[in-house]
Amino acid sequence: MNWKDLYKNKLATAVEAVTHIKSGDRVVFGHACGEPKDTVDAMVKNYEQYKNVEIVHMVAMGKGEYTKPEMAPHFRHNAIFVGGCTRNAIAEGRGDYTPVFFHEVPKLFKKGLLPIDVAMVQVSKPDEHGYCSLGVSVDYTKSAIETAKFVIAEVNDQMPRTYGDTFVHVSELDIIVETSNPITELSPPKIGDVERAIGENCASLIEDGSTLQLGIGAIPDAVLLFLKDKKDLGIHSEMFSDGVLELFESGVINNSKKAIHKGKMIVTFLMGTKRLYDFVDNNPVVEMHPVDYVNDPVVVMKNSKMVSINSCIQVDFMGQVASESIGTVQFSGVGGQVDFVRGASMAEDGKSIIAMPATAAKGKVSRIAPFIDQGSAVTTSRNDVHYIVTEFGIAELKGKTLQQRARNLINIAHPDFRDQLIEDFEKRFKSKF
Repeated sequence: MNWKDLYKNKLATAVEAVTHIKSGDRVVFGHACGEPKDTVDAMVKNYEQYKNVEIVHMVAMGKGEYTKPEMAPHFRHNAIFVGGCTRNAIAEGRGDYTPVFFHEVPKLFKKGLLPIDVAMVQVSKPDEHGYCSLGVSVDYTKSAIETAKFVIAEVNDQMPRTYGDTFVHVSELDIIVETSNPITELSPPKIGDVERAIGENCASLIEDGSTLQLGIGAIPDAVLLFLKDKKDLGIHSEMFSDGVLELFESGVINNSKKAIHKGKMIVTFLMGTKRLYDFVDNNPVVEMHPVDYVNDPVVVMKNSKMVSINSCIQVDFMGQVASESIGTVQFSGVGGQVDFVRGASMAEDGKSIIAMPATAAKGKVSRIAPFIDQGSAVTTSRNDVHYIVTEFGIAELKGKTLQQRARNLINIAHPDFRDQLIEDFEKRFKSKF
C-alpha cells in the first residue's frame, strides 16, 4: 500500500480519534506551541468517558482545561515543567511535578520510567514521500511518537516544515486528524530599563565568534539588543524566538565559527510569532533536533566560546540558584538551564550566565539573599555557577571562596538592600564586609 492510501485509511475526526484514549492511560502532548488543539479540545469535551487519565507534558500553551477542579476525577496532570495554566492544579493537589533535566525527558519514555499509552501530537502536511515534519516542536515529542503504544496526530496545514531530525512517516501515525489552525504565537516581551541594563551587562561578556543559548523572555531579548556590533555569532539553543531574526538578517549571527553544525542554527523547539514560523518554514539554515541531542551537555560543550544565558528566581550568598520554585510552590521547572550551564562550563572558553532583576515583588524583595527560601529547590548548584548578572553589574563566582562570592553578589544587589545584606554577611561569616 502506498503512503497516500495509508494516509486516507487513517483519517478520522477529532472526536473519533480520542475514543482511543482509555481510562487509566498515560497521554503525552506535543510540547509548547506544538500542542495539538482540536484533539485536546475533543478529549476535554469527552471527559465523562474517562477516569484517572494522566496528562504529561512540559510547557503548556493551550487552555489547560483538563486541570480544572471539576476535571479531577477524570484527568490528573503530571507536569515536567509547570506553566501558567497548570500551576494552580499542582499547588492545589490535582496534579504533580516530575523533576528532570530537559535532555533526559526522552530517556524517561525510552527506558520505561514513564511508559506512554497515547501520544497526541501536531505535524505538518506530508511531503511527496509521506514524511511529515514536527515543525516547531521536536524536543521530547519525537521520542513520544517513537515509544507510544498509540499515536494521534493532527496534520495541520499551517505547521511549518522544519529541517533536521524532525521527520515522521505517515506509517508511524495510528490516527490522523486533518486541521488548519494557526500555530500558537508568543508575543514579544516588553523590555524595560531594568531588562536593558541586564542585557547590556550580559552582552559585555559575549565575544565575537561565540555560540549562544538563549532562554525566553525580556532578558534574552534585551541581550540581543546589545549584540549588533558583534561578529560571527552562532546559535545552539533549546529554543529561540523572534529576537534572533534581526541579528541573523544583519549578518551578526552567521554560525560561521561553530565547531559543530557550522552555518546552521540548532534548536529543539520554537516559540514566537508568525514571522518566526514563516522564517523557519523550509529554511535549511535552521535545524531542529530532539532534546536528548541538542541539550546534551556533551554535545553543547563541542561549541567553543559557548555562552548560556538563563534566568532565576533567587540566589543565595553561596551562589545556589533557585529557578523553579518559590518556597514550596512549584513555579516552573528545571528545563534546560542545567543542561546548558554544564555544557557551557565544559566548552573551551565557555561561559554560563544567570541573569535576573535584582528585586522581585515590585522592588520589595531582594533576589540576592543570605539563604534560599525554605522549601525552594536548588536548580543550579553553587559548584556549577559561573556568572550572576543583575542591572547593577556582574558577579563572577567560579573559583571564588564563600566570602568572595557573597561580597561579589552583594555588590550587584539593589542598593536598597545592601546594608541589610552586609549585616547578614558579617553575622554569617564572622568577618567584616
